[in-house]
Amino acid sequence: MLNLFNRVSQDCSKITTQQYSTSFSSAIRLLHKDLRTPIFNIYGFVRFADEIVDTFHEHDKTTLLQEFKVATYQAIERGISMNPILHSFQLTVNQYKIDHQLIDAFLHSMEMDLNKKNYDRSGYEEYIYGSAEVVGLMCLNIFCEGDKDECNRLIPAARSLGSAFQKVNFLRDLKADYEGLDRMYFPGCDFSSFTQTDKNLIEADIQKDFDEAYAGIKQLPLKARFGVYVAYKYYLSLFKKIKKVQPQKIMHQRIRIPDYSKIFILAKAGIRSQLNLL
Repeated sequence: MLNLFNRVSQDCSKITTQQYSTSFSSAIRLLHKDLRTPIFNIYGFVRFADEIVDTFHEHDKTTLLQEFKVATYQAIERGISMNPILHSFQLTVNQYKIDHQLIDAFLHSMEMDLNKKNYDRSGYEEYIYGSAEVVGLMCLNIFCEGDKDECNRLIPAARSLGSAFQKVNFLRDLKADYEGLDRMYFPGCDFSSFTQTDKNLIEADIQKDFDEAYAGIKQLPLKARFGVYVAYKYYLSLFKKIKKVQPQKIMHQRIRIPDYSKIFILAKAGIRSQLNLL
């Protein structure tokens, strides 16, 4: 019956991903079937931790996150948890021997969200590494299926992709982060006077991350390449749309990619894949 419990737990992570992110769910479905479940398991874990610090305002978030952290390491050590999200996550961590330092860094960034409201350059880079880059590195372990040499070679690109995704999220969610959570992640920026110069500098940094990430995507194993490429194109499309928007407009609305545009991106990516143009 343990196999049934494993499947039910992993279904919970899959449902969590589908409910919280249609874009990532769509991209994960484009991975080889061998890779989908462990990636869902990682996303479910990340999503629940993020919910603690971003959503549960009527509860003691510090205590909830600490309990979640303790339960995470207990699950990994024991090889089981009655929390289905943590059970599915530990299955992936233990199967793919994911470095616990990556998990430490992620949970540390979640703890930073409980206390820090403004970031200097060092704190900004530390936060992005823990909140996004290490998630890309966890996924890279799965994509490379135990090939450590290949994994090590692709680490810089995986970090750049995670960084690009997170920085685009920061720009997209600028209003919500400030008004709802009183946060400003970009160092040296002020919500009340966010200028075109500020935006241009941030966008140049993001473009550099995207360029470095794409070089690595082209070298990913075939099982992973198309799904990661589509996720990259989704975010690149969102980034290009944000670049066209004036700073004050970003401060007052959340920029989105409509579903019909996502379908077009997917179709175009499929054609490029068939023609070996990725």
